[in-house]
Amino acid sequence: VFARWYSQVGRARARIAAAKDEIAVGKIAGAVGTYGNLDPAIEKQALGSLGLRPETVASQVVARDRHAALLSALGLFGSVVEDLSVGVRHWQRTEVGEAEEGFRKGQKGSSAMPHKKNPILSENLTGLARLLRAYAQTGYENVALWHERDISPSSVERVCLPDATILADFMAVRATRLIDGLVVHPERMLANLERTGGLFFSEAVLLAMVRSGLPRQKAYEMVQRSALAAHRGEGDFKALLSADPDVTSRIGADGVETAFDLDHHLRHVDAIFERAGLGD
Repeated sequence: VFARWYSQVGRARARIAAAKDEIAVGKIAGAVGTYGNLDPAIEKQALGSLGLRPETVASQVVARDRHAALLSALGLFGSVVEDLSVGVRHWQRTEVGEAEEGFRKGQKGSSAMPHKKNPILSENLTGLARLLRAYAQTGYENVALWHERDISPSSVERVCLPDATILADFMAVRATRLIDGLVVHPERMLANLERTGGLFFSEAVLLAMVRSGLPRQKAYEMVQRSALAAHRGEGDFKALLSADPDVTSRIGADGVETAFDLDHHLRHVDAIFERAGLGD
């Protein structure tokens, strides 16, 4: 999960960098963009002193699809932060308990229930992401202008551009604080896995049965039979499979054992980390 978030944040950064480059243009090309009273060389020199490029084809203004690209990139960044935050909120639920936000001495969770530790940072970030995405929609609405230039985007951009950039910066700082202070409970993760009684290995058993030459639908029915019985509390999933002659006649006891090997299922994790840029 953290590797996925790391990759998502990396893509969000790349989008923002690309949008920053895309919007780094200006224009001094006259009222309709045709340089009626100014040489393009003067525009290039003036804008260059500001670190900007001339707009490729201007009207009275710089085309607003550039602004929309920036607001869109910021909106996607907000969605990445929300994805991270929702994950933390879920982990912190009492019945899950696999991780939680850092909790300072003297900090209050719920004003009514002293036992609670509320995920205040991640809940806050989830809400702010909605606001940041709303600014992206505003950017899209500002692209089409009447008669190649009206002042409808002016009032909007005075609010959305400073607000969106400041908000994205605030969210980045808060998300960093959230991850830096995260308390992880690996023992609870293992306990939650064990609570399933190994049911998450059902796909591995199914595929082993199919590889033995059994039609997939028939194999599915055989594995599901034991899985549902285990789910009803009628026995251990692995034990039920091992006692089912329809299963053992196809893959044997060793095949069942192999399908329940967690290390086998995690054997490519290092390759995934390396692909995400987290390898040694």
